Amino acid sequence: MRILADYRPALRERTGVGEYLHGVIRAYAAAHPGEVTLFTSSWSDRLSPHVPAELGVSAVDRRIPVRVLNLLWHRAGWPPIEAIAGDFDLVHAAHPLLIPTRRAAQVVTIHDLFFLSNRAQTAAEIRRDYAMLAGEHARRAHAVVTSTAHGKRLVVEHLRVPETHVYVCPPGRPTWKTLGRTPNVPRDGYILFVGTLEPRKNVGALLDAYELLLQRRPSAPPLVLAGRATPDAAPWLNRIGRPPLAGRIRHLGYVPEDRREQVFAGARVLVMPSLDEGFGLPALEAMSAGIPVIASNRGALPEVVGNGGLLFDPAQPAALASAIEQLLVDEGVSASWGSAGLERAREFSWSTAAAVLRRAYTEAVMRRQS
Repeated sequence: MRILADYRPALRERTGVGEYLHGVIRAYAAAHPGEVTLFTSSWSDRLSPHVPAELGVSAVDRRIPVRVLNLLWHRAGWPPIEAIAGDFDLVHAAHPLLIPTRRAAQVVTIHDLFFLSNRAQTAAEIRRDYAMLAGEHARRAHAVVTSTAHGKRLVVEHLRVPETHVYVCPPGRPTWKTLGRTPNVPRDGYILFVGTLEPRKNVGALLDAYELLLQRRPSAPPLVLAGRATPDAAPWLNRIGRPPLAGRIRHLGYVPEDRREQVFAGARVLVMPSLDEGFGLPALEAMSAGIPVIASNRGALPEVVGNGGLLFDPAQPAALASAIEQLLVDEGVSASWGSAGLERAREFSWSTAAAVLRRAYTEAVMRRQS
């Protein structure tokens, strides 16, 4: 089978979607060598030669601006991918909208429907195209890949895609060099948030909770924010520079792969206060590292965390402050949740992901030929 996989979301910074994409391609290519070709396009960013080598795949890298290509693809359904990258049996888009093709089976990835329920909080082509086109594209696709059963329910109920066409393909747990053997609860560790600073991540509620925590426990450890700041993050960044938060919070910005384990190793607890998540990869990363997790009870997070972490209502900063405080003051409780996370993380396997993706691809090609 000749597969073209859209790698563009991982080209510059591998945030959650990019990390998922990188991981599933690596797992599939390891199980089925010689089948996958990466596709990237950008006017200024080039694919690093070490990426295809690391993944064991070939690549097609075109100097075409992403915005221009997406506008043509989304609105005109042109040019077909064959005119840009050659002939393939299957083309897998890393987002909800189809990549046009003359002959290949078409697969799309849909992690969540935040772009439908909160369109005003999205930007650029996501706001322009996704809400209007995603339903039609998902129904035309020969297969839809999502990372959770929660995501599958949304796709079936809201986009009216047949259940048989939707494949739940969770990522596998990450492999750390030193973490992941025992609970990671350093006595001097910090409170860690990992994610892009955007509205759906609910960073304002996290700052509210941390301020309440400082009122109760002035000696509480620092809060570390690890993630790229969007323009919407300006009020939060201004706030952490003023009392009572000044000097207590560090914003690291985007953390590249080679520094990620170091950042996780210094954490006593990971907090995910998101209003919605299609998966919530930092939660799995933290659980696999033995770091206690406190996560929102929204979106797919309850499904991903399971019994491996604490859940709270993201509309209640006081509840978050209390959960953090409990883990800070009781080392036994912290170690217990670290162990629970390790056990939960073992349920996520890259070999399972590769097997699900293989079934999705095989059945998509069969549908295309029928």
